Amino acid sequence: MDLHSKLLIDNNNISELLLLTYNEAIEFLKTLNERPTNNNLSSIETFELSENGLGAKQTLELFTKHYSAFITGSAGPRYLGFVTGGTTPAAIIGDWLTSVYDQNASDKSSKVAANIELSAFEMLRDLFGLPKIFNGNFVSGATMSNFVGLAIARQWWGKQHNVKVSETGLTNLSKRLYVLSASPHSSIYKCLSMLGIGRESVQLIPTLPQREAIDVTALEKKLQEIQEPCIVVANAGVVNTVDFDDIKAISRLKEKYVFYLHIDAAFGGFAACSPKYKHLLSGWEEADSIAVDAHKWLNVPYDSAIELTKHLDLQVEVFQNSAAYLTEPNYLDAFHRTPENSRRLRALPALFTLMAYGKIGYQEIVERTCDCAIFLGEKIANSSFFTLLAPVKMNVVVFTFNQTNITSDQITYFLTCLCQNGKTFLTPTNYRNRPAMRAAFSNWRTTQNDVEIIWQAILEARESITL
Repeated sequence: MDLHSKLLIDNNNISELLLLTYNEAIEFLKTLNERPTNNNLSSIETFELSENGLGAKQTLELFTKHYSAFITGSAGPRYLGFVTGGTTPAAIIGDWLTSVYDQNASDKSSKVAANIELSAFEMLRDLFGLPKIFNGNFVSGATMSNFVGLAIARQWWGKQHNVKVSETGLTNLSKRLYVLSASPHSSIYKCLSMLGIGRESVQLIPTLPQREAIDVTALEKKLQEIQEPCIVVANAGVVNTVDFDDIKAISRLKEKYVFYLHIDAAFGGFAACSPKYKHLLSGWEEADSIAVDAHKWLNVPYDSAIELTKHLDLQVEVFQNSAAYLTEPNYLDAFHRTPENSRRLRALPALFTLMAYGKIGYQEIVERTCDCAIFLGEKIANSSFFTLLAPVKMNVVVFTFNQTNITSDQITYFLTCLCQNGKTFLTPTNYRNRPAMRAAFSNWRTTQNDVEIIWQAILEARESITL
């Protein structure tokens, strides 16, 4: 059977097609700063599958006509939802080439792809100042990074009871697995559910007064009470206030108690880039595993994170994969170390951006975005409309209205009004049982001028509503 006619035409005209795609990408990037951070479309046209196909050129034309104008500026400098970075110029290059090369980075049959991932990982480990005892791989995001770390922790816990959980499961274990944490991210509960450990395994430890950081004395009291091997999940950058647990103090407890220390450092791990903030991570080299996101402060495209661990042997026990069509087992291959058998070369954008901007570049991004958060925090603190709910420690601002008895519905209504003009995007939250808002800075494009625009939009939205 001959090649489908549309495929044949597109293959022969690939240069023209990529040039058209380039022009569309350039148009988007030129307008990114001015694009609305969200849109309020109630509906949008959908396409139907044609019998013979349209070909790539007509598909691109229809897409740009019906969709392109509505792509939001969520990758731009004034999108402050969640903790979302953008994509640096070098990362765009790496990501485009990732699609062109289309390498499966899971095994060493593609030696170049495997070495690219190893190089990118070693650069990140160097950026974070972590020792070489840590091994790691790229995964899809912070949730999957936490999943891998907690899967290794589960295997470690079984080993303490002479059981290989990856083989026999948890059913034959009469002991209860405790997971101790003070302010765990929602993804921790999700991972525990997927791992069969269960959401109810989490034992919440009290926080320090007026903090989201763990009370280490309370943690030790719980460890004394349990007197069993367990898992401790420490936080390096809580989502509301970017509070950090005292990791050094927690790690010292390992001298007296048996526990596996996993650190959720999804975006807080990038504090290591800055002399101003790296003390917040003091002691994190004592962790058993660490989760760090890349599509946040590293500013690479979505679908990228790194998992780091000292327990490669346990990791392989969990994720090893054997099949007749695979090469002889080589446990350095990624499909023996991560949940995915097939995975794109997501390390390439990371490699490009790390090589392009280096340690000083990432120090500048981290410190500038933190300065932007502090600048917004100062405006809120001096405002008659709003009140700052916690000091701005790094890159997230949590605040609410200065009236009492504000409800979640009122916060939602305000944010809906604020986001309608498309100048900025913030998300709702709850802090110490108070409905609130949060603004998270991590985009490499954001400057103090953007904060001025954001603040003006916030004021205009507040003046336009009645609470």
